Amino acid sequence: MREIKFRMYSKKKKVMHYWDRIKQGQLAALDDNDENEKYSSWMQYTGLKDKNGREIYEGDIIHCVHWFFDGNEIEEHFTASVRFRDGSFTLENINSRYYSDYTGEENGKGICWIGDINYCEEDYEVIGDIYRSPELLEAAE
Repeated sequence: MREIKFRMYSKKKKVMHYWDRIKQGQLAALDDNDENEKYSSWMQYTGLKDKNGREIYEGDIIHCVHWFFDGNEIEEHFTASVRFRDGSFTLENINSRYYSDYTGEENGKGICWIGDINYCEEDYEVIGDIYRSPELLEAAE
């Protein structure tokens, strides 16, 4: 069973707050305004970890290794962001040479589901998040 926990990014202070501090009510450093949707973003833990044992949350930017099979095994590396959409965690903003053939989406940009069925922790590495390092997605384009 997946552990339910969150982290919060304070847009006002540009600081990420993790679950241990949140659940213990140790967010005295937050202003009242930070709890306002306008000033904060809440992200849920996927229940998955990357190859370094780091927890993967919504909003993370991860380096991925996926295998495609078209008669040959093709190993492809790409960068994607993690989101929660329609009841599932997804990889989005994928920039992939082979992904477009797999999904039929132009330029390989799109989404794919991430979960226990197609997940191997050694295939994922958290390299940043969409708030503190959005340039990682732009660099992949």
